[in-house]
Amino acid sequence: MTTTTAASVAPATAPAPARPRLRELDLLRFVAAGAVMLHHFAGVRSTVFAGRDAQKVYPELAPVAHFGYLGVELFFLISGFVILMSAWGRSPGGFAVSRIVRIYPAYWFSALLSVVLYLLCDSAVPFRPDNPDPVQRLLPNLTLLQEGVHVEPLEVVYWTLWVELRFYVLIALFACVGITYRRCVTFMVVWLLASVYAMQGNSELLKTVLFPEQAPFFIAGMAFFLIYRFRSNIALWLIIAACWALSAHYLVQNVNPLNRWTGVHETVIPIVVTTIYAIMALVALRGLSRLSWRGFTFLGALTYPLYLLHEMVARAIVKAFFPHPILDRLTILPVITASALVAAYLVYKLVESPLQRAMRPRLLAAVAQIQRNGAASPPVPPDPSPEDDGRPQHDVPAAPPASVP
Repeated sequence: MTTTTAASVAPATAPAPARPRLRELDLLRFVAAGAVMLHHFAGVRSTVFAGRDAQKVYPELAPVAHFGYLGVELFFLISGFVILMSAWGRSPGGFAVSRIVRIYPAYWFSALLSVVLYLLCDSAVPFRPDNPDPVQRLLPNLTLLQEGVHVEPLEVVYWTLWVELRFYVLIALFACVGITYRRCVTFMVVWLLASVYAMQGNSELLKTVLFPEQAPFFIAGMAFFLIYRFRSNIALWLIIAACWALSAHYLVQNVNPLNRWTGVHETVIPIVVTTIYAIMALVALRGLSRLSWRGFTFLGALTYPLYLLHEMVARAIVKAFFPHPILDRLTILPVITASALVAAYLVYKLVESPLQRAMRPRLLAAVAQIQRNGAASPPVPPDPSPEDDGRPQHDVPAAPPASVP
């Protein structure tokens, strides 16, 4: 007998069920953002120290900071886990609203701030010499679709949001069909195989739709969520093993020239990838559930604005105050780090949270009206912030493993 899924029948305006607070994921998010920040501050020829190699500014930190860019891959693994968690039992409209209010408020502010800092300090990401200045790139960047229309992002980190956005589209389409355990396993296997076909065929269209180099991380994250919610089985672990092998291979073979360290990255990348997969396996098996300090939730809330803002804030401070009689290379690093954290908190408190509260009920009402073919709809109850929003309104214990639908 076919079981009708909640996602296929629930109205878009129905509040999402309270989800467990996985504070270990909040901590891991913050660690990933910190690794990326350290990479940009001390581990790569980044935009922070214009005309200088940050590795040479901080040779003591460079060997570790160099590989901080792998924090992005941890983000992708976590995203596969929490986005499937967020979409499970939700209508496509409800899922879309949750993603829009999560991604866009802080992103809009960061794009505008990037242009403001350029106008005030002449600090901007130096892409191609023939590239338009940030003001001309602002409008496409505000849509988050800039890479799709071949416009350079205002900030380096924005490329990952384009990847995330395409993942959300795939999950939203999946939610239209109805998410069940069986369909989810099928979806993951088909996506993984199709991504390999896209690589072999070198199809630009399929690569754009399936993003094969990042797909293994998202798919593995989804498999880890299924293990967390429904108990493990060998099929899921085999999928994870395939994803682990492919993701390590892609990272080694297609390493960014700025991150190339011949004779070292070929060994370090597989070790780091194996480590983050092992950490996510512990999360899936509830081995990190003791990491339940409430402060981790606060750190998780800071992660997204910190990720967006850290490089532009540091770039402006360094351009204005470095070198300086007081701020030498040893003092500027804690200054830009603390400034990025303060900026992240202010954006979370004064921009992100208020805009999310204002946008969510209006978007839910719009989705409800669309479903009613334009007819007026009753007031929409507020939608509880899900686990992946970083600051839930519900703090419920982790549920026991569920039966497979």
